[in-house]
Amino acid sequence: MLEPLRPALVDAIGIVAAILTTLCWVPQALKIVRDRETRAISLPGTLLCVAGVGLWLVYGLAVADTPLIGSSAATLAITAAILALKIRHG
Repeated sequence: MLEPLRPALVDAIGIVAAILTTLCWVPQALKIVRDRETRAISLPGTLLCVAGVGLWLVYGLAVADTPLIGSSAATLAITAAILALKIRHG
């Protein structure tokens, strides 16, 4: 039987996961800003992503999970910017 992970390790895994899933949107946002091209971006997919991340932020606030709140807020800002650029540039 596996032993449970130590709380510090669980927190570290969560923080690294939050950083990676937040940063993964930065190259996309920078490419859109640089090229002003959004044809390959799905509007429904982006809307669903923004809504989902917004709900994760609400959940994080409800359970007072600081890493989840921070990563969700940052990811929401980036994905909402991508959504706004998609709407603006088509």
